[in-house]
Amino acid sequence: MVRKETEMMDEVTEQLAHFVAGLDKAAIPAEVRARACRLMLDCIANIIRARHDSESTPAMLAMVRAAGLDHGHAALFGDSAHYAPAGAVLLGGMLAHSLDFDDTHAAAIVHAAAPIVPAALGAAGLVGASGAETLVGIIAGYEACLRIALALPPGAHYERGFHPSATCGAFGAAAAAARVLGLDAEATASTFGIVLSQASGSLQFLANGAWTKRFQVGWASMAGFIAATLGREGFKGAAAPLEGRLGFLRAYAPAPDPQRVVQGLGEVWELMLTGVKPYPSCRWGHAGIDAALSLRAEYGWKPEEIESVTLGLCRAGMLLIGEPEEKKRNPANIVDAQFSAPFVIATALATGAMDWDSYQGLADPQIRALMQRVRCENDPEIEAEFPTNMAGKLTVVARGQTYVKKLLVPKGGPGNFLTDEELRAKFDSLAAAVIGPERAEKLAAMTLGFERLNQAAEIFAAARPLAATKESLRG
Repeated sequence: MVRKETEMMDEVTEQLAHFVAGLDKAAIPAEVRARACRLMLDCIANIIRARHDSESTPAMLAMVRAAGLDHGHAALFGDSAHYAPAGAVLLGGMLAHSLDFDDTHAAAIVHAAAPIVPAALGAAGLVGASGAETLVGIIAGYEACLRIALALPPGAHYERGFHPSATCGAFGAAAAAARVLGLDAEATASTFGIVLSQASGSLQFLANGAWTKRFQVGWASMAGFIAATLGREGFKGAAAPLEGRLGFLRAYAPAPDPQRVVQGLGEVWELMLTGVKPYPSCRWGHAGIDAALSLRAEYGWKPEEIESVTLGLCRAGMLLIGEPEEKKRNPANIVDAQFSAPFVIATALATGAMDWDSYQGLADPQIRALMQRVRCENDPEIEAEFPTNMAGKLTVVARGQTYVKKLLVPKGGPGNFLTDEELRAKFDSLAAAVIGPERAEKLAAMTLGFERLNQAAEIFAAARPLAATKESLRG
C-alpha cells in the first residue's frame, strides 16, 4: 500500500515530538547528563559576564523596561532584579550569545546552549520543575536543535544567509520548554508547528558588526518558550512543520534530508559532539588561534619578524571570518573583530593570548599592522574535513622560513574537550568578577550537581551580582 506523502512527512515531526515528550532521565546515559551540566555551566558564565560587559546590553535592558517585561518573578543570572518570564528568557538567550564565547556543534554550526538553557529554565520557573526534569528538557532541546540543523544541511542554510543558532535554536528552545512543561507528544508537535512561524535569523549582521546576531538568538529562546506555553494551552500549530512542503527544512534549504532529524534518535547523542570555546570569537577561527599560539610559543617571533600569514579554511569558514578580505583586515568594532581571522590570528601571534580582554587591542597599531599581512584561503585539505571538523591550517612566513601547522579538532571540541580544571578556569574568569569567588564556587557546584536540586530555580540565588557592581549591572 502506498502511503500519502503527507502521512510520510508527518512521521518526522511526530517521531521527534514523541521522543521529546517521552524522554526521561533513565533513558539518558550518565555521561550525557554530566556533559549537559558542563555545557550549562559554560552558558551561565557567558550570561553573567555579558550582563556586565557586553556593549549591547544597556539597549536591551532599556527595551525590556519600556515593553513592561521587567515586572515579574523570573530571575536572570548576574542580575539582582526580576523580570517577566518572557523577558528573562529573552535577555538570557541574548546574553548567552553576546560574547561569542558559547558552545558549538561543528557539523551543525550551531551554538545550542544560548537559546535552549534560558527557555528550559523559564519553563521550570512556571511549573516549579526540579533540576533533574529541567536537565532532561535541556538535553531534549539539544537533540532537537542539532538534528534539525544537520538535516538542512547547515552549509546550504548558511549559503541562503540564515543563522542556524537562531533558526534551529528556536526549535531547540521549543523542545526544551515543552519537555519541562510536561507536554504530551501531540502538544509538543503543535509547539513545533507554532515556533515554525518564529524561526528567523539572518547573517546580514556581518555587513556592519550589528548586534542583531545576539538579539536573534535571544528571540529564538523566547519564541520557543512562548510556543511551548501556547502548546500547553491547546493552541493549534501547523502540521508537519519540519518536513512539510512549506515547512522549515524545505523552505530554509534547497535539498534537506528530513530523515536525518530522527536518525539514531535516542541512541546517538548529538549533545556529546558539542564543544566549548576557549576563545571568545567565531569558532571557525579557533584552529588557527590554536596553531598561532603553539607556533608563537615554540619560536618566539616578534610581530615585525612575521612576513605573511595564511589561514586555510573550508568555504563555510571563509564566509564568516575570511571574506571580504579588506573588511576582515580592518574590523571597526568588537563584532567585526570576533568574525575577523586577521584580528584573532594577529592578536594571538602578537600577544600570546586571545581572550575577552584582547578586544581592548582593537586599535593597537602593532596588531593593526600585522592584520594586513594575514589572509585566508579556501584550502582543499580543510574543505575535506567539513562538516565533521572545524579544522584550519596556518602557514606563517617568519625570519625567512615557512612554518605550517594544521589542526583538525581545535581545543574545546568534543575530541579535545576542556578538562574540568580548564572549564572551571573559564567559568571563574567570566563569572567571579561579577558575583565574587564565593558565589562563583557555590554556583558552579549547584550547576554541576543540577540534578540534585529540588527546584531548578534555586540556582539563581548563587548568581546575584556583588553589591559593588549592582549599579553598573542595572544598565
